[in-house]
Amino acid sequence: MPENIIIPISHESLLEEVLKMKGSSCRLVQICSTRIKDGYELTYSFGKDFDLYGLRFQIGEDTEIPSISHIYPASFLYENEIHDLFGVPIKMISLDYQGTLYRTEKKTPFK
Repeated sequence: MPENIIIPISHESLLEEVLKMKGSSCRLVQICSTRIKDGYELTYSFGKDFDLYGLRFQIGEDTEIPSISHIYPASFLYENEIHDLFGVPIKMISLDYQGTLYRTEKKTPFK
């Protein structure tokens, strides 16, 4: 039976944990951000066979996190989206749209 496993991590260990997923031949499924009381909760989802693994952590509003686009190139779209819509500072995105991926009436509408 397929598993859906949430793995709590710290934002400081993000790159290390993502590299473990890559080393286990997992594919990137999605990156999700949601607003919480004092910041954001992010979940990086990876799949292998029929199992889904979610690396989940919480950060403050101004906490900068590293990009994983040098490990999973397609992540640049998720990362630009999270930056544009939530205002999460993500450093070193391989293709950084500098806040122009989406045209929204309000800048960072979910901040």
